[in-house]
Amino acid sequence: MFTGIVQGIRKISLVSDIEGGRKLRIQLDDLSENLEHGASVAVNGVCLTAVKISQGWAEFDIIQETLNRSNLSALKSGDSVDIERACSYGDEVGGHHVSGHVDCMGIIKKIYNAPNNRDVVVSCDKKWLAYLIPKGWITVDGVSLTVVDVGDNWFSVSLIPETLKQTVLGLKTEGQKVNLEFDHTVKVIVHTIERMLPEIKENVLSNLKNSGNNKA
Repeated sequence: MFTGIVQGIRKISLVSDIEGGRKLRIQLDDLSENLEHGASVAVNGVCLTAVKISQGWAEFDIIQETLNRSNLSALKSGDSVDIERACSYGDEVGGHHVSGHVDCMGIIKKIYNAPNNRDVVVSCDKKWLAYLIPKGWITVDGVSLTVVDVGDNWFSVSLIPETLKQTVLGLKTEGQKVNLEFDHTVKVIVHTIERMLPEIKENVLSNLKNSGNNKA
């Protein structure tokens, strides 16, 4: 479990293809302290398992499904990524509950710079917009953000200087892909309602039919 509060930007030092996926080596430096084999680390919002740790770096194996669903497939040596270590019991949750299971990728359509903030418009498949409401939460490349506005196939967020400095979102340009994870609680609510609607509709129609028969 993560919070979406990125702890730092780190660089990819090695990318290699392996059977069924890819291996990443990331120079974590201080963020590797007390990191154990098998521990979870969020890389651009994707939960990965550390398979090898040595001298301040860690290696992660990425399966093809994760490569297909996230922007980790485009990473190359020297690229920067957002890093967040997994939560520990008792940690302060400053963002929101993030699983590290990316739902889809979005594309940065527009960037609007203003004094002390940057507004970013991200487009994605419209089916995902059912999980977004203004002032709700979304995770973009591992960063917990508040949704500003929602359109037909886009949403917008505002980034403060601290977020621009501490995360890779400050390096992003229009046209680049970002990893998106939607609020799990909202997804559960939406799916539950969608499952209930056919039954509710059937009950309403049945009651209307019975009411009509009784009048006859």
